[in-house]
Amino acid sequence: MYYDMIMAGFGGQGIQIISQLVAVAAINKGYEVTYLPSYGVEKRGGRTNVFVVISDEEIGSPITNHPYSLIVMDQIAYDTYIHILRPDGLLVANESLIDTTTHRRNDIVSCCLFCNEEAVKLGNPKLANMIALGALLKNSNVLTVDDIKKVIEQVIPERLAHTIPANMQAIRHGYELA
Repeated sequence: MYYDMIMAGFGGQGIQIISQLVAVAAINKGYEVTYLPSYGVEKRGGRTNVFVVISDEEIGSPITNHPYSLIVMDQIAYDTYIHILRPDGLLVANESLIDTTTHRRNDIVSCCLFCNEEAVKLGNPKLANMIALGALLKNSNVLTVDDIKKVIEQVIPERLAHTIPANMQAIRHGYELA
């Protein structure tokens, strides 16, 4: 098994935390994992992306040129990465901030959700990333919601432990929406 993905957006959208959840959950299941984050020095608003590779064999490179899946949370991330998503790959797009008609692809599986609006419906606009993660889990068949639940306390900082129930609710909501 080999599965690679790119998650991208701008700082403050929670790209780093959802990618850490995926990486730790995959490690917990016994997979080999590479995790390559990239982000600007700005506290909020700078570009951020993460390359994650999951495999049942040794991984040769943490870089992916044609990922199986792509989570994009804003227009710049979409415009940057949509062209390299492999045919039959999975696109999870935050349609709240993305016009997906700018680069239409008919050879991929698209799961476009209004993550920001759905997060507000759940009572916290910061949950948009977790909704996108739920959509990835539903469509990728690599990890499950239970896999994430098992590791979320390890990944979410202790000072934010009170957010875990809402995060899990948002992941389940994104899974159902997808």
